[in-house]
Amino acid sequence: MSIILPVYNVQEDYLKECIESVERQYYTNWQLCIADDCSNMPHIKKILDEYQTQNSKILVTYRSENGHISACSNTALEMATGEYIVLLDNDDILSDFALYEVVKVINEHSDVDLIFSNEDKWLDNKRVQPFFKKNWGIQLLMHMNYICHLSVYRTSLLKQIKGFRIGYEGVQDWDLALRAIQNNANVRHIPKILYHWRISPTSTAGGEKKKNYIKEKQKMLIENSKKYTM
Repeated sequence: MSIILPVYNVQEDYLKECIESVERQYYTNWQLCIADDCSNMPHIKKILDEYQTQNSKILVTYRSENGHISACSNTALEMATGEYIVLLDNDDILSDFALYEVVKVINEHSDVDLIFSNEDKWLDNKRVQPFFKKNWGIQLLMHMNYICHLSVYRTSLLKQIKGFRIGYEGVQDWDLALRAIQNNANVRHIPKILYHWRISPTSTAGGEKKKNYIKEKQKMLIENSKKYTM
């Protein structure tokens, strides 16, 4: 399992909590691929260098220029050698049993290409706003990214569709899911909360108004969604 983690100027304690949630996983056959998007906060490099030195399963690369979330995610993706890719944001937290549950599904359904789970929000060290999702259905995905977190993809599929698309920042995960489905991905839903999405000043977990450009990108994606296989 290769966990890709794009990083950019995230608060120090949030970043540590995120990385340590990976290190706590019950399932231990993982690698954490971290790409820093040219952060200018001094604590970022110090923290990433420390974790990489302490744990050989943590790989870090530093981009020479800021390219935003899609480009940074693709840089992290290039580092991955696992059969499956796990998407993680730099201020969020995985449940301790997240990878265990994912691998359990893979062992039971070896043809699976895309796995998604239920999720909740993380606010003031408390779990709030659980999101218990419907089972897989393309019609709902055409109107909203209900797959969201946790998302896991077969690595060969992501390489086939060339990873994240530049220009879709803000809806890059949604666009990725739609293109995976267009390529006949076999989808499975884990009806358990495996991901805690932090509500913070820079996260859309607290509302899309945190990033003003998202509404425009959502409209663009929905308008283009007619080309996706129904």
